[in-house]
Amino acid sequence: MSRKTRTLLLALVGVAAMSGLGWASVPLYRVFCQATGLNGTTQRGIAAPGAVAQQVRIDFDTNVAPKLPWTFRPETPSDTVAIGARDMAFFLATNNSDKPITGTATFNVTPAQAGKYFTKIQCFCFTQQTLKPGETARMPVIFYVDPKILADPDAVDVKTITLSYTFYPVDSAKAAS
Repeated sequence: MSRKTRTLLLALVGVAAMSGLGWASVPLYRVFCQATGLNGTTQRGIAAPGAVAQQVRIDFDTNVAPKLPWTFRPETPSDTVAIGARDMAFFLATNNSDKPITGTATFNVTPAQAGKYFTKIQCFCFTQQTLKPGETARMPVIFYVDPKILADPDAVDVKTITLSYTFYPVDSAKAAS
């Protein structure tokens, strides 16, 4: 095999490997964040493990992208919960426009080291919500804070966790395809 052919084959293998890595990077990053709680990524659970004596305050933060004519807020701005106990919070979204609009919410938890211990059992995030003109929707999130947070030296000082949601408009052309 000539030197040029070998170089060409190595370049093609390199391009294929980099393309594969680029394609797999988003799902791999998502798995990594869920496993480590990186950047406030929460966990998913089925049932809460049971309450312990300590409590933590949960603050609720809401935001709406500038192009989405909605108001969005928590029913209560904060809640104090027993660590390990299941809790529920409600959020209200109102369409302030004169036409139906679809939005979807993303979330984050701060401080970041609390993300791997904040477990959502049920959430409206990443689900498309269509509101009619003037309609208000009441959306629940069911969650708990894993008692393992009490044994983590990086999270020992966490007394308040902020659960933050941001609603974005869904591009109707992309949603239809």
